[in-house]
Amino acid sequence: MSQWKQIQQLEMRLLEHVDYLYDDNFPMDIRQVLAGWIESQDWDTAVDDESMAAVMFTNLLSQLEKVRLLEQNFLQRHNMKIIQQQLQLKYSTNPAVMARVISTCLREERRILSSTCTQEQGPLEKSIQNSVAFERQKTMDNRVGVIRSSVQLMDQAVKYIEDMQDDFDFRYKTLQSRDSSDRNSDIMKQEVPRLQEMLNRLDFKRKEILSKMDVVIKEIDDLMTTQLSPELQDWKRRQQIAAIGGPLLTGLEQLQSWFTLTAQSLFQIKRQLDKLGELVVKVTYESDPIPLQKPQLEERVKYLIYHLIKSSFVVEKQPCMPTHPQRPLIIKTGVQFTTKVRLLVKLPEVDYQLKVKTTFDKDLPPGRVSRQFFILTNNTKVMDIEDYSNGCLSVEFRHLLKEKKYINGTKGNEGLLSVTEELHSLSFEACFTVQGLTIDLETCSLPLVVISNVSQLPGGWASVMWYNLLTDEPRNLAFFGNPPRANWSQLSEVLSWQFSTFAGRGLNKEQLAMLVEKLLGQHASCGDYQVSWSKFAKENILGKPFSFWMWLDSILDLIKKHLLPIWNENYIMGFVSKEMERALLKDREPGTFLLRFSESHLGGITFTWVEHNDNGDVKFNSVEPYTKNRLSALPFADIIRDYKVISDGVVPENPLKFLYPDIPKDEAFGRLYNSQPSKVHPYIHTTLIPISQLRSNASTTSPAHQSPEPPMTPGEFDMLSESLCFDIDTMSSSYSE
Repeated sequence: MSQWKQIQQLEMRLLEHVDYLYDDNFPMDIRQVLAGWIESQDWDTAVDDESMAAVMFTNLLSQLEKVRLLEQNFLQRHNMKIIQQQLQLKYSTNPAVMARVISTCLREERRILSSTCTQEQGPLEKSIQNSVAFERQKTMDNRVGVIRSSVQLMDQAVKYIEDMQDDFDFRYKTLQSRDSSDRNSDIMKQEVPRLQEMLNRLDFKRKEILSKMDVVIKEIDDLMTTQLSPELQDWKRRQQIAAIGGPLLTGLEQLQSWFTLTAQSLFQIKRQLDKLGELVVKVTYESDPIPLQKPQLEERVKYLIYHLIKSSFVVEKQPCMPTHPQRPLIIKTGVQFTTKVRLLVKLPEVDYQLKVKTTFDKDLPPGRVSRQFFILTNNTKVMDIEDYSNGCLSVEFRHLLKEKKYINGTKGNEGLLSVTEELHSLSFEACFTVQGLTIDLETCSLPLVVISNVSQLPGGWASVMWYNLLTDEPRNLAFFGNPPRANWSQLSEVLSWQFSTFAGRGLNKEQLAMLVEKLLGQHASCGDYQVSWSKFAKENILGKPFSFWMWLDSILDLIKKHLLPIWNENYIMGFVSKEMERALLKDREPGTFLLRFSESHLGGITFTWVEHNDNGDVKFNSVEPYTKNRLSALPFADIIRDYKVISDGVVPENPLKFLYPDIPKDEAFGRLYNSQPSKVHPYIHTTLIPISQLRSNASTTSPAHQSPEPPMTPGEFDMLSESLCFDIDTMSSSYSE
């Protein structure tokens, strides 16, 4: 079943989350009509491959055009034409952006589907969803809207004061121009009180507008302090969680709208104050409120503009290597990485080009790290307006990092932390002037791990996960000097995200219970235990030459490269102890088997099946784990189909009959078999058959650990050929079904 069909079968609560993914950047209409084609494309790779993205963009438009021409409904055809035109305008100059949008939507769909397996959200995801609650956004929208309306009304009030003052000024100057002999006339005696009354009204209106400005400025100050700043911090926290596999990061466009509308209100108030200053030049009087109050109001407005724009300078895309898009914040020396910063405020004017400068490890205290790096490529770039960012400025950097050479091989403070525990940062700086106000901008990436060899990637990712799970500090580079412990309830959720992100399906309660027992011992699943950093990523598992995280990461890699279809069909029980395995199988039909990951090998999967002897004894057999080397030669589904056991005097047969609990083997794996011989190929087809040999003296309780290792001895081959009772030609055709 396609991913989109699975999505459509979700309950309404989850469909609302899906609905949130699709907008004008990627309309749901396209997702619907091109579902199969979209899911068959490699959008993840296209994100960082411009030429590939361009080809896929062209193909998408072609596919959409084919569907449009076949559409019978005139209205639907019209809508599709409009969508095509919008896509061309939006992405024709930057198709990689489209690839990123589609890749993100598909990944989040998989996460939503994965969440249905666990049935229950973890504490982190619950807190994330609460933080973006619709009601809170609605309140924020209303408050920003009220402020904008108030500022617009003040515009009208200033215009009214200007008109009133012009009328007063005209009458006053007319009176002044009369001859001195006319000043004692009855008309003059009537005009003077009228002018005094107009001046009193003008004074009242000036005081009134200044009072309203004071109220609105206080309201904006309170909005920025109590709502806008917390919303920004919340988005940054959600960015951290999204970086380690959590829910899709959304809300930046909404945040940008709030920032821009607030800035527009402040700029408009500043213009209103400037206008009041112009009015004072023409007409002023004793106790005029404008000269008394305007300077203070101006300073407050400038202060708010400065801090609003300064805080709106954010890292939209954290540093990430294109080769590992799902593991950001890890940089390998000599490998290009990308990062992007954005200004959330749409500026009315910029006096000159806004240049952003990047600096690696700026202001890092001496002796903090053992290695130092520098950026090879140009570290300064001009911000530009992107079409899809609603007029806001942003800039994307593509950098290479190189380690500094040290005299006499000395690197300084070595040995305190491992390479993957050493944290670094990338800083961004800019300075510009807007409406006479000079603003210094500065922000930084989340802490980075720099590696020099790809073998350090798993350890680096463990550090990235641990940091972003346990702190919201943007630049605590000394974090691993004394890393805090993690509650298992939080850590287990993040580990499940790794599987949903990399493999499309997260872990269920039973699998997580087995993991915590492996990590912390028996009965650990009964409570919310705390896990130390050392226990998670540094100490070896008892009796094993690898840590818990290295073991788990090797399984992730195995699934992603060799077991993805089987994992996503939920056919791999995966994390189950040998004791539990036997408890599950002992009462099942002979030939019932289950698939689990090896506890003794890095990146290994094995299967165990149950047999019943004539005397009623139960026997369990397990094969030596299959690792990526073996699975590169033969797909796992084909191994299960063709697996044979040779036992003394027994005809070789496939002992695997039912996938636990009772699914016929071919029913479960039939559509995944993919090494079928061609019926038209002129050559004799050969088939690799995995074989295990059981010795007659094998214990009824000890599993057979003989692995399917070719070649067989000549005697074993003869025995197999004789027992199978068909020649090579027959063998070729028998596997063509």
